[in-house]
Amino acid sequence: MWPTLRLVGRATHREQLKMAAVSAGQPKILLVSLGGTITMTSGAGPGIVPTLTGADLVRAVPALAEVAEIEAVSPFRLPGPSLTFAHLREVARLLNERLAGDIAGAIVVQGTDTIEETAFVLDCLVGGDKPVIVTGAMRGAEAPGADGPANLLASAIVATSLAARGLGTLVVLNETIHAARFVQKASTFLPSTFASLSGGPLGSVIEGAARINLRVTRSAVIASGDAGTDQPVALITAALGDDGRMLAGLPALGYRGLVIEAMGVGHVPAAIVDALASLTEIFPVVLSSRVASGPVFAKTYGFPGSETDLLGRGLIPSGTLGGLKARLLLALLLGAGLQGQLLRDAFLRMALPSA
Repeated sequence: MWPTLRLVGRATHREQLKMAAVSAGQPKILLVSLGGTITMTSGAGPGIVPTLTGADLVRAVPALAEVAEIEAVSPFRLPGPSLTFAHLREVARLLNERLAGDIAGAIVVQGTDTIEETAFVLDCLVGGDKPVIVTGAMRGAEAPGADGPANLLASAIVATSLAARGLGTLVVLNETIHAARFVQKASTFLPSTFASLSGGPLGSVIEGAARINLRVTRSAVIASGDAGTDQPVALITAALGDDGRMLAGLPALGYRGLVIEAMGVGHVPAAIVDALASLTEIFPVVLSSRVASGPVFAKTYGFPGSETDLLGRGLIPSGTLGGLKARLLLALLLGAGLQGQLLRDAFLRMALPSA
């Protein structure tokens, strides 16, 4: 039998690394926990529910101490679908305030159901060059093979990386780095659920370092205080045989805008063209696509209901923004008080930053 060794008065390797990092001037990260699967454990009833705080998450991943000094706050403890514009404006104000100080970057932890949406909203509202990382988990904290700890560690590595500066809000899961404007949830269950089908991932976390292979052109930022009112924007998907009967009722329901997820590169049934054209006289109507990747076209097809026909009738093209993100951008611009040509110009600048 091998003898048992007991070391007294000597720091472990992990503790030595932590002390060395502190003495060298460790970067600071703000971790903002909003809830989501990463914070969920078994509750009193069936299924898992949000129970853990940001501080709980940090304590569960000792390796984080080797990357940064982390301050954890937990303003909400909600599943991803229950987050609202009001919640995100509050988070954006907090991030803008703290990023102007001595923190190197921030991590926002939340449910994966809405990460692609909330990351895009934060990208629109949070200024500066310091990284903002949105992350979560596909498996609850008690599940075998829980992916939350690895995602938190990878996010901390990216948040402290100089290479990640100037890229806006990023999504980091499964060791992959995505731009907020491109990322989409592509699977209901796989840890590799997030993909950037229109632009590709920006990079990866490899051997404890962020490797950025692509850089994106950052779009303009709306001051979070200027996007202070909720503006309802309808999102409707065009489908085979759709006669558009619900379109006429949107203004009476209080909607201030519409995003139509068209077929292909921006096509709708001819039967709904007149209804869409009529709505452009009441509020802004954005033309997006229900296809997972690729832009809305502008000048290829010419039949009734084609992209050329619809844009000629006053619809606003969304570029590569899918319907979910086009709706968010339109709502934010309406909330900032923009109307008419000013809104159209601002939407195009933000939807097509590299055009």
